[in-house]
Amino acid sequence: MDSTRPALRLFVLHHAGGSHLLYRQWPAGLPDTWDVRLLDAPGHGLLLDQPQITDAGRLADCVLSTIESELTCPYALFGHSMGALVTYEITRRAVDRGLPLPVWVGLSARPARQSQGQRTRYHELPDDELRTHLKRLGGTPDEVFDAPDLWALFAPVIRADLSLVENWRPASDTGPLPVALSAFAGREDLSAAPPQVAGWAEHTEHFLGLRVFDGGHFYFQDDPGPLLRQIEQDATTALDAAGATRSS
Repeated sequence: MDSTRPALRLFVLHHAGGSHLLYRQWPAGLPDTWDVRLLDAPGHGLLLDQPQITDAGRLADCVLSTIESELTCPYALFGHSMGALVTYEITRRAVDRGLPLPVWVGLSARPARQSQGQRTRYHELPDDELRTHLKRLGGTPDEVFDAPDLWALFAPVIRADLSLVENWRPASDTGPLPVALSAFAGREDLSAAPPQVAGWAEHTEHFLGLRVFDGGHFYFQDDPGPLLRQIEQDATTALDAAGATRSS
């Protein structure tokens, strides 16, 4: 990026137990007029030395405080799995606090919010069962499972993130978000099936649609191209609509 104002600033929020690394190819696959920011939650990736945050609301507060000074141009948020619920909470806070709103939000591989939280308690599984679950989902390098020292390092981080997801109970007295929103799902994802992800339509005033791709929970891991093209299309549609509204 040069010093000119970007057409769009896209913030990408990662999945449970992950970091920006899975998304490191994304900036090159999106328009060069965009400023793509790959975020790490505290205790992950480049922020590995910071204390991990195990509550979704507190994590949303932390991320929002980090990016608030960067909301100086049209911006968008995309979150995958755990990142999707954090993205929702960030957007909700931006609305409540009168901050600039994203022109577009993308929520991937996460069922629509539910007031009762998630019943499955994967973070409490024994190590062998947790590893089996994570291998089935994908997204975690094989060496984490194969090397005991790596597993000992990453297992507490993964368990804490899963606890955050499974204990998330969003406020029940909030209306739909006044932003354009797209939902994304893998056709074979057993943990976030497309009909569950489609439920996000009820939580936005401007639902652009459910985008379903071949694959499971990490449907974009081997080839992010189709997802990135859809992100570009949906975000550009929302950006153009926002521009038309401002000029009318």
